Amino acid sequence: MNVVTPRVVAEAERLFADMARAARSAAHALARTSAAAKARGLEAAAGAIRRHEAAILAANERDVAATRAAGRPAAFLDRLVLTPARVEAMARGVEEVARLPDPVGRVLAEWTRPNGLRIRRVATPLGVIGMIFESRPNVAADAGAIALKSGNAVILRGGSESLASARAIHAAFAEGLREAGLPEAAVQVAPTADRAFVAAMLAGSGLIDVIVPRGGKSLVERVQAEARVPVLAHAEGRCHTFVHAAADLAKARAIVLDAKLRRTGVCGATETLLVDAACAATHLPPILDDLAARGCAFRADARARAIRPDLPAATEADFDTEWLDAVLNVAVVDGVEGAVAHILRHGSEHTDAIVTEDRAAAEAFLAGIDSAIGIVNASTQFADGGEFGFGAEIGIATGRIHARGPVGPEQLTTFRYHVLGSGQVRG
Repeated sequence: MNVVTPRVVAEAERLFADMARAARSAAHALARTSAAAKARGLEAAAGAIRRHEAAILAANERDVAATRAAGRPAAFLDRLVLTPARVEAMARGVEEVARLPDPVGRVLAEWTRPNGLRIRRVATPLGVIGMIFESRPNVAADAGAIALKSGNAVILRGGSESLASARAIHAAFAEGLREAGLPEAAVQVAPTADRAFVAAMLAGSGLIDVIVPRGGKSLVERVQAEARVPVLAHAEGRCHTFVHAAADLAKARAIVLDAKLRRTGVCGATETLLVDAACAATHLPPILDDLAARGCAFRADARARAIRPDLPAATEADFDTEWLDAVLNVAVVDGVEGAVAHILRHGSEHTDAIVTEDRAAAEAFLAGIDSAIGIVNASTQFADGGEFGFGAEIGIATGRIHARGPVGPEQLTTFRYHVLGSGQVRG
């Protein structure tokens, strides 16, 4: 464990300030960089990630071995582990970001005043972004790509469990930036996982423009409580799938199985299954059988247990839990109104889905929930920037200011105004 002494704190503050100044200089350069040059840089970074696959996987093996020795759960390890397929997906995501339309310089609105002044609202980069993430090392590539595409510089601080992996990915990414003649300081990874560096980031008013936490509840809560810069954050992924009375059973079975068990450790995994009382007797048992056959455990309310008495009883706290594991809460509710009421009480405004063939029910569900992402007849695991066509994401924003849902390049821009005159004075 690192001891946080005054010397450690001072060193972390110095290191962060140096990185932030370099990032600011890089951000100024990127703001004037053409869309074609940024795309070339991202293509080069993707190529470098592929070339250095062996080094990335070797670093990841060290991280995984240390994390496994520490006794971390399987779902945590799944978020950390890289494979050749995942490295390829990482590189492909960077290429997909490169091919997206450039979000910088877009004219968002334009109008002419009676005095002849022409006013334009123009998309511009946020500036310097600080990002704190935990176990998922691919975030280093995703965040670097999205920040670069949107003309921002980014400082990344990964958790101790993914530090070697993140640094290997960053080394490849930086090689691509050098090849393309772009500033390496546009994407930086903290060389330490010391908590003092996090404290320096959170106190970095004037050095960074926004901070993005991506990790567990305790990380997000700390950042929101201590940050002196704006925070673009997400709550827990307490996602729900509601099987409505008009659901097609075969469709519901496939969707729920994927939503819960495709990857249990992602924030878009369904944590609570809601089943309409009007179809619970016919729909709930086969859905549960599918999940149980794949090793899923359950926590069920009294109405669900009346249908399947073998189910363990759920507590109120269970419905407020993001399991990130093969554990599913189950409740029987009365129609769309009952499902929405349950979600408003226990959800985290992340992602919630309905399975139904009734269009009016689907629209009522979407109108009733407050979630950043509402889904009809599909798995909640589509809550992902890549699946939205963003190439990648730096997280799912659940706040109500600036951005909601998957945060891609467009969401990392703000705007300013250009006022074009011909000699007007106010007099």
